[in-house]
Amino acid sequence: MCGRFYLDADKELLKNHFNLESAPTCQPRYNIAPSQTILAILSRGQNRESDNFRWGLVPFWAKDDKIGYKTINARAETVASKPAYRAAFRYRRCLIPASGFYEWKTESDGKQPYCLRPKNKPLFAFAGLYEHWEDKTGNKTDSCTIIVGEANSDVLPIHDRMPIIIDPVNYDAWLDPDTHDSDTLKQLLAPWHEGEIEYYPVSKRVNSPKNDHADLIQPVLSGNKVRHE
Repeated sequence: MCGRFYLDADKELLKNHFNLESAPTCQPRYNIAPSQTILAILSRGQNRESDNFRWGLVPFWAKDDKIGYKTINARAETVASKPAYRAAFRYRRCLIPASGFYEWKTESDGKQPYCLRPKNKPLFAFAGLYEHWEDKTGNKTDSCTIIVGEANSDVLPIHDRMPIIIDPVNYDAWLDPDTHDSDTLKQLLAPWHEGEIEYYPVSKRVNSPKNDHADLIQPVLSGNKVRHE
């Protein structure tokens, strides 16, 4: 799964990397958690735009928005068929920028958080879906989910699942609002390239979403040494 990530990329980098018309409105964040508002990239017409969605997808047919607590991640294996995701998978796809993400591994002294980030790239783009929901009284929620799949060999020592990362060459194909064929889209949910992710232990202060500062992504001692893979 993916339950926590960070994004500290410069606004101009985001604008240029995703070929946006204008730089997104965002600040560096080091402990992004479910139910919080997160940045997403999507296509509207011929242009790519940034938008903000609540993390935890609320399907358009939901009776209330509480379902969002259970839908922070959609499994790549079933995203095309699950009622909560299948419409968004066909019609409302997005990219979710991330500088890295966190996972927890059970070790001798309890669960140790690790930061996982790209070795040679400035950021990732997670495969995401978004929805618009409105109740009978007019309350509105724009929300999203992150698609996850099996971990590649880089991530497997820490966790058996990881976010689906879309290769930049496939950004257009993933965001194309005219593509609705599930089989075509599922081909874009391939495991990320091996050898391109590094990981290291970080402070357990990341366990609390109340903590959000740059120190959270700094390596800490684990087993009497700092680990870089």
